[in-house]
Amino acid sequence: MTSPDLLLRALHDEGNPPLRPLPDRVEEFLKKLDAPPRLAAHLRAVHDVAHRLVEWLEEREPALRFDRDAVLFGAATHDIGKTVHVGELSGPGSAHEEAGRELLLAQGVSAELARFAGTHAAWNGPDIGIEDLLVSVADKIWKNKRVQELEDLVVARLAEVSGRTRWEEFLAFDDVLGALGEGADQRLAFQASYPVRRAH
Repeated sequence: MTSPDLLLRALHDEGNPPLRPLPDRVEEFLKKLDAPPRLAAHLRAVHDVAHRLVEWLEEREPALRFDRDAVLFGAATHDIGKTVHVGELSGPGSAHEEAGRELLLAQGVSAELARFAGTHAAWNGPDIGIEDLLVSVADKIWKNKRVQELEDLVVARLAEVSGRTRWEEFLAFDDVLGALGEGADQRLAFQASYPVRRAH
């Protein structure tokens, strides 16, 4: 199977359990950039988790004001810089972060939305919003990785808005992250079923 075929399959294979498709705009970017199939699979997994997290938040925290579309776009594009730094799909590295932001800006994406390519791995900056934190959480919990410092930042934001104690918010957030983490093995298997390298 050729690389474009594998990319299309990664974008449209339903998955088990099913994963939501990426936004059309993001799918077009990935095709145009000839993205590695594994990157498309990864972005779908993180985007799907972000979608479920956003749905939970909207139900539990109606007073929380956040940009739902920005979170979903950020989750769907956070690693797009790995189209340039392909080695970071299978090994460590942060060069993809700034590269991804620049790539998105070059594609006409606003700075407001392109920022997630850079902020998904750095959640301590002064201008980090709840949207950035949610993209970061989705990028961890898709593989059932828990990061206490990151989760504490979200819990603090939730308690500020809800009027409930941090402990109450922690328990609820812990529950939803536990439930989301349960699908990690299937998502990891879905991602691993696609190659890192383009077959040219």
